[in-house]
Amino acid sequence: MKIKQQDKILFIGDSITDVDRDRSNPNDLGKGYPLMVAAELQAALPEDQLTFYNRGIAGDKVVDLKARWEEDCLNLNPDIVSILVGINDSSHQLNINKRMDPSAIEQFEEDYRFLLKSLLQRTDARIVLMEPFVLPYPKERIQVREDLDQRIHIVRKMAREYLTDLIPLDGLFSAQGVKYGYPYYTGEDGIHPTVAGHGLIKEAWINQLEF
Repeated sequence: MKIKQQDKILFIGDSITDVDRDRSNPNDLGKGYPLMVAAELQAALPEDQLTFYNRGIAGDKVVDLKARWEEDCLNLNPDIVSILVGINDSSHQLNINKRMDPSAIEQFEEDYRFLLKSLLQRTDARIVLMEPFVLPYPKERIQVREDLDQRIHIVRKMAREYLTDLIPLDGLFSAQGVKYGYPYYTGEDGIHPTVAGHGLIKEAWINQLEF
């Protein structure tokens, strides 16, 4: 994917994108990978006059993105949309003892497809899909794996069908976690990135660009 002059770039998703952003300030990028990506690209490409938005909200599932898609995505008419969502869908299913509920998996795909179809119908946006991820530390997180794997496969399926960019975060985090220790990238909960984890997402995001 190429960056073009005056592109509007939107990051949207859950807490991994939100990262304590000030929601009263529409230009606040939070303290995670969206800020890191914006900083690097704006420093490297000042002539392009890029604009960045963060519309991550902690705790969101894909159905929550669907509910606010008009206001937080389509109305911005973005040129690039980066989506990271799914871990809360799996965690929620685990909490209510409905892991691997086929109807929940089907609904996830239906709602995710709605996001992409409406985006392609209403805008000319280029799309980046990022896999949700979980690391096996603490060990209880392994309970989420079976459910989350189904959602990761759906994200990959959507990337193929809609010809989007795909960033395989689940594999990237796992590989780096094996080498350097899982807590280095997601601290003590296996989900929320540390500074190093956000840096890993930033690098993966930048690396899929063509300059």
